[in-house]
Amino acid sequence: MAKGYWVSVYPAISDPERLTAYFKLAGPAVRAGGGRTLSRGGRVVAHEAGITQRVVLIEFDSFEQAVAAYESEAYQKALVALPDGFERDFRIIEGID
Repeated sequence: MAKGYWVSVYPAISDPERLTAYFKLAGPAVRAGGGRTLSRGGRVVAHEAGITQRVVLIEFDSFEQAVAAYESEAYQKALVALPDGFERDFRIIEGID
């Protein structure tokens, strides 16, 4: 079975400290949904149209598990806590089996 991944790229974060409430809720929600954080804002080398801002990669045992974690009540509460003043490109993708 192919794994599922959450890929988040943050092109603009005007006030990183305001994301604290989101992080406090999102972390436990992701773990409860079976997610494992593989990368969270480490070093980035961007090529072509890439950006060097924060990138987060989370792995799930399946694509369906990744979708279910996003749709969970716990993660939806975390999304409500996202502040204004930032931009995020978020995708759920299926890995290669």
